[in-house]
Amino acid sequence: MLTRKQHELLLFLHAHLNEHGVSPSFDEMKEALGLKSKSGIHRLITGLEERGFIRRLPHRARAIEVVRLPENMGGKTGFAPNVIEGGRRPGLSGAKVANDSEAVSLPLYGRIAAGTPIEALRDHAAYVDVPADLLGRGEHYALQVEGDSMVEAGILDGDTVVIERSDQAENGAIVVALVDDGEVTLKRFRRRGGAIALEPANRNYEPRLFPPDRVKVQGRLIGLLRRY
Repeated sequence: MLTRKQHELLLFLHAHLNEHGVSPSFDEMKEALGLKSKSGIHRLITGLEERGFIRRLPHRARAIEVVRLPENMGGKTGFAPNVIEGGRRPGLSGAKVANDSEAVSLPLYGRIAAGTPIEALRDHAAYVDVPADLLGRGEHYALQVEGDSMVEAGILDGDTVVIERSDQAENGAIVVALVDDGEVTLKRFRRRGGAIALEPANRNYEPRLFPPDRVKVQGRLIGLLRRY
């Protein structure tokens, strides 16, 4: 999952390489993304490299190779959250504006299992700061991940996932799902005939199938935070 700025930079790198055959300079990247400092570009490039989207080639100046593009891009991507402007941020019910004008504090609703489903613990006293440009105009919250069943989607034990509250999901979306009104889990959502499949992203786990009336979508994944 990419932030909006990471996604913009990846597309700019891809287009620039296709047109010029060489990666752009840091100044060109800074100008294209409307950033004020090169340090922001350094952070974005490091994030893209860590997620396997680009590779920096050693011993060559301005040598960046785009390894892959986001899934289902087809020239465009389905991941395009709206930018939240400074000042009051409409539509962020339950969120607090942090002191940093580029961050928003979201309620942290406890832990969610990415392995065995557990009920999410809601702690309205806990908040986590997330980049404003990661969010759209809906209602958002954060959950801490436990377990390893989503590791092949890049979601690790201890990560904090950012969720947009929603009761609907497209096939293949990673969602927070409520099972039998008592279990909450983070899985990939897929319709299979008349059933709902909650699919892990770990070959050591099997998908779980349910009748549609036993599964309620609580939100969809839009971002991820990780501390090292």
